Amino acid sequence: MDKPTTIEQLVQHMPAAFLPDKAKGVQAVIQLNLTGEGGGAWFVSVAEGKCEVSPGTAPTPTATITATAADYLAVGRGELNPMNAFMAGKIKATGNLGLLMNFTNWFAM
Repeated sequence: MDKPTTIEQLVQHMPAAFLPDKAKGVQAVIQLNLTGEGGGAWFVSVAEGKCEVSPGTAPTPTATITATAADYLAVGRGELNPMNAFMAGKIKATGNLGLLMNFTNWFAM
């Protein structure tokens, strides 16, 4: 797939881009709270080698990512390093931060 140009494209493509071998043994729900133009709330459920993305808010996420839609799209496109974005305050994370450090590695984006 070409690089996504919207958050909607990015999140819809996540299940197809999921690399189960990179998330072996992971059971997690990652909440995405994306603000600004094109933003919204989605949660990514990973369990038993499968990935599903749903709109809305998960009742008990393992971890939560909050960012502008533009910054998160840049991460998804490989144009912004997620660790640098976190250190610069562009991405905020709560919950299981160790898990989130590997989150982007679970996808061929």
